[in-house]
Amino acid sequence: GFLSLGVAAAEGEEAGSVTELTSILTNTHSSNSTHSNSSNMPSVNDINIFLFVPNLIGYARVILGIASLFYMADAPVTAMLLYWTSAFLDAFDGHAARALDQATKFGAVLDMVSDRCTTLALMMTLAVLYPAHAVYFQLLAILDIGSHWIHMYSSLSRGQTSHKQIDLKANPLLRLYYESRTVLFTMCACNEMWFISVYLAYFFPEPQWTLFGQTHSLWHWMAIIMFLPFALKQLISVIQMIAACRNIGFSDAQEVYARRSSARN
Repeated sequence: GFLSLGVAAAEGEEAGSVTELTSILTNTHSSNSTHSNSSNMPSVNDINIFLFVPNLIGYARVILGIASLFYMADAPVTAMLLYWTSAFLDAFDGHAARALDQATKFGAVLDMVSDRCTTLALMMTLAVLYPAHAVYFQLLAILDIGSHWIHMYSSLSRGQTSHKQIDLKANPLLRLYYESRTVLFTMCACNEMWFISVYLAYFFPEPQWTLFGQTHSLWHWMAIIMFLPFALKQLISVIQMIAACRNIGFSDAQEVYARRSSARN
């Protein structure tokens, strides 16, 4: 069932920021040891991680995301151009970090926080534009923030180093999701496109298209098309949040058992 699927999935959600962050944390000590033995490496004072290329991309994403907020109320095209550009740049910071050997904990956190905050801001706007459905956007916001935070805490507490530690053969969908960056990018893009389409459908009820006997605006149709991958991504978040809670609970049980065993001895 979903819980068994979640146990398989819990070892690694979002093969991006969370995995990068936990991998960096785990490998920091060994990397420092290797660097200290190399006479060709610059000193630590010569390395300014805040000017690393992936972090510069991250700053640009933050600026674009914040700029989009000022236009969301009455300039939807400008707002979404800024918002989508910020989201699209997410495809490049990770590649730059790996290609240039510039992966950092700061960059991983910056990437995740900018993702969550910009999406949350759009959800807030949608709750205002669609007050009758505000509770659903509130629930989506809770799921988005909660699942990522709980999973990151679970990953860090367990010392996880890679999403490939999970049993990828347990489920073909998860294997495809975790091993293919193209699939991951496509699902994340469709998720963002669903929010953008719902937002633009409010401002642009025309033109109307009739398909399969149903008449809707262009952006309404786009939201319908994007709904399946959007819903699938929310389902994965639910499964992995439950599994992360179970992993934290199991870790707590081990600690309680160790304390009680030590007390008895």
